Amino acid sequence: MNHLFDITGKCALVTGASRGLGLAIAQGLLAAGARVAAVARTPPASPVPGLVFLPCALVEREARKGLVDRVAEMLGTIDILVHCAGQQHREPAERYPLDMFTAMYELHVIAGMDLCQQAARYMLPRGSGKIIFVSSVLGFQGGINVPAYSAAKHATVGLVRALANEWASRGVNVNAIAPGYMNTEMIAPLMKDPQRGPAILSRIPAGRLGEPHDLVGAVIFLASAASDYVHGHTLVVDGGWLAR
Repeated sequence: MNHLFDITGKCALVTGASRGLGLAIAQGLLAAGARVAAVARTPPASPVPGLVFLPCALVEREARKGLVDRVAEMLGTIDILVHCAGQQHREPAERYPLDMFTAMYELHVIAGMDLCQQAARYMLPRGSGKIIFVSSVLGFQGGINVPAYSAAKHATVGLVRALANEWASRGVNVNAIAPGYMNTEMIAPLMKDPQRGPAILSRIPAGRLGEPHDLVGAVIFLASAASDYVHGHTLVVDGGWLAR
């Protein structure tokens, strides 16, 4: 069975891989034998042996030009693309800044589509490749005070399905992971709220927040031959949150 999950020697690009979920995913792919390039605005706080880092402000379209080509030149090709880069801004919808809404959509959705098109130039001609978006349980729910984040994550789920419809028959798998409430810097302020924090934790059937490493198994599955017949799917990793 091990060969199904074997990604030894595969070349992967992970966005948002300087901390949190993206860093854990990059480290998990490295541990599984892949060659990994991390793309983020700033490098990880501590060096990660074997990890190739490329600085890039993904929200800027000019900065993204030729990004996959640079990764392919450094690693040899591109077999796996994981778009994990993201940000969140909390503010009531009636005064939510539209420029922030636009920036959020640019980073989560448009940058993801841009990188998919760049990666497709390598994957489609050879008839193989794995593309994984990191969505969220808010790709299925509205959330509170996060209209841009929720809208972007809903769009991510739709984009995954649309790309799968076109590329599945051409050997490229496009799927997503939807994390629940994870123990990262992004969620820390919310969990410190004396009302929201306990309410969120009490609703999670697993009884705890997810840890970044909890996503690694799902990523390895979607990046490997084990998921060759999985297309357009969003795999929820949420401790049971959506089951409530």
